[in-house]
Amino acid sequence: MHDKPSVLVTGGAGYIGSHAVLALTDAGWPVAVIDNLVTGFRFAVPDGVPFYEGDIRDDALLARIFAEQGTRAVMHFAGSVVVPESVSDPLKYYDNNTARTRSLLASAVAAGVPHFIFSSTAATYGIPDVSPVTEDTAQSPINPYGMSKLMTERMLADVSAAHPMNYCALRYFNVAGADPQGRTGQSTAGATHLIKVAVEAALGKRDGVGVFGTDFDTPDGTGVRDYIHVSDLAAAHVLALDALIEKPQRSLQMNCGYGRGFSVLEVLDAVDRVTNRTIDRRMEGRRAGDPDSLISDNSRIKTTLPWEPKYADLETIVTHALAWERKLGEIRGEA
Repeated sequence: MHDKPSVLVTGGAGYIGSHAVLALTDAGWPVAVIDNLVTGFRFAVPDGVPFYEGDIRDDALLARIFAEQGTRAVMHFAGSVVVPESVSDPLKYYDNNTARTRSLLASAVAAGVPHFIFSSTAATYGIPDVSPVTEDTAQSPINPYGMSKLMTERMLADVSAAHPMNYCALRYFNVAGADPQGRTGQSTAGATHLIKVAVEAALGKRDGVGVFGTDFDTPDGTGVRDYIHVSDLAAAHVLALDALIEKPQRSLQMNCGYGRGFSVLEVLDAVDRVTNRTIDRRMEGRRAGDPDSLISDNSRIKTTLPWEPKYADLETIVTHALAWERKLGEIRGEA
């Protein structure tokens, strides 16, 4: 095994980034966080982890962080993630997700940082012709969110060819759940993720859940997605970093999912079972660009990394999301 080098986590006060910080610190990696706290929360960063409030386009700040921390790897989570907003405000997404990443990469190259892990997305595939989706499926995004992430993947490929840096792009499917120990979770107000919305409804924070589309080509007519527990996803990032360090000449692109899907109604039924309540379901029309089914082929990550998901169970994911939602109420004084 190698010595564990210092890792800078961008967006480490956000949902997935804060779980990656926990996975790294739990495994003994030296970690620092940069976050502008626009959508992140200071309470999500553990005590003892150096925290820099600032923007990844601030090259002077990044140069200082890289020098102070001796950073040898970047895990990049900072970015905007709401697909409909990307359609209505594309320039925000090309700024936050593409232009700022270009700036971050320039700072990393200048500091000689050799490893870069990128939070990419299944949205880079658009509406694929096949399901499950492999990494070799054509990437043709149908919205600015997916395109802004694909542009970053291309930038990383070009940068790694021109400079001594290797990278891993992890293409997430539907991320859900929360830290099993209740240390962090999805805290964003007005989140659009189905399981987050459903547990808010189960706790009376919403009056129901909209089901967008009941005429998809799926067994029950509602959209099918591959839900992955955020802690399993965070574990994959740590293993991916190991893999980059072990083979510095190799870069990786890998899907992150469980390889099986659940429909919207199956997810809501699981929340009903866990909470012993019935969520009010409002059947609404389809949203533009929603595929019938989006499921990962995860054979590449399973063969490349020693990744063994611990929480690949829908009710477990819901249980952890629900526990965090209750705790969030206490943090915010709602209880």
